[in-house]
Amino acid sequence: SQSRRSAVVMVTSCPGLTVCALGSGGNTGIGKATALHLARRGVRVILACRNRDKAEAAIAEIQQTTGSTDVVYMHLDLASLTSVHSFTQTFLKTEARLDLLINNAGLVADGRTEDGFGIQFGVNHLGHFLLTYLLLERLKEMGGGRVITLSSIAHRWGHIDFEVSSEIKNTTTAYCSSKLCNVLFTHELAKRLRGTNVTCYSLHPGIVRTELSRYVSLWQKVFIEPVAQLLFLDPEAGAQTTLHCALQEGIEPLSGRYFFCCAAQEVCAKARDDAMARKLWEVSEKLCGLK
Repeated sequence: SQSRRSAVVMVTSCPGLTVCALGSGGNTGIGKATALHLARRGVRVILACRNRDKAEAAIAEIQQTTGSTDVVYMHLDLASLTSVHSFTQTFLKTEARLDLLINNAGLVADGRTEDGFGIQFGVNHLGHFLLTYLLLERLKEMGGGRVITLSSIAHRWGHIDFEVSSEIKNTTTAYCSSKLCNVLFTHELAKRLRGTNVTCYSLHPGIVRTELSRYVSLWQKVFIEPVAQLLFLDPEAGAQTTLHCALQEGIEPLSGRYFFCCAAQEVCAKARDDAMARKLWEVSEKLCGLK
C-alpha cells in the first residue's frame, strides 16, 4: 500500500459558495489541510480514500476542529482503474453536483498498479486522468466548475517516453515524469474545455512535510526526514495554492496555467508542448480503455 493514493475532497454546500469539490489525498497532509479549511467554511466534504480507518480518523479530527458534521467517506483507490470506475459510478448516482475536482493524491514508491502500470505513473497521473475524464460532464453541469491538479517543481526534470511510460522503474525519474504528466494534462484539458464554464489549473504546493515519501527506502528516509523538519512547509501552508486555485475569483482567464505561491508561473518549453500534451491525452485514453 502507498500513501496519499486515494482520497477525495468533495464540497456540496458552503455559505456564499455553493460548491461540491472532489479531490484526492484528503486523509493526510495537504489534502487534509485543504479539507479542514473547506469544512471550516461550512462546506460539505467527502473524503474518498483507499484506507477507511485513516479516512475516518481524519474525519473525526476535522469534525472536532471545525464543528462540521458534514464530512463523509467514500472508497477510492487510484491504483485501480476498476476502483476509479466504481467510485465515479457511485458518486454520480449519489451526489447531485460537482464544482471542484481537486486531484491531490501523490506518492513516491516502487511497484506496479493493479493494472500493471508503474505505480507513480498509474496513481499520480493515470488514475487522476480517468477520474477527471469520467466526471467532466457533471462538472460542466455546474456554473464555473474547476479542476485543480497538484503537480510539483519536480516536473522540470521529468521526461515522457510513450513507449515505456508504464514501465518506468527508477523512482526519482518516474516521480518527476508523473508530475510533468500533471502539467501537460492540465494544459491539454484547458484546450478541451474551451467554450465551457469549466477551468483547470496545475500547481506546485511548495516543499511540504507530508507522507509522500513514506515508502522510500530507510537510507533515503534518514536523509529526508531531518531536512523536512528544518526546511519544509507544514501542510496548512502547503495547501494555500490549492485553495487559491479552488476559490479565488477572477482567475478563469488563466485556465491551463501552472501556479506556485498563489500566482501563475511560466513553465519550461516541454511543459507547454501542445503536441506532447495532446499525445499524452490520447495515450492515456487508450491505457484507460476509453478509446
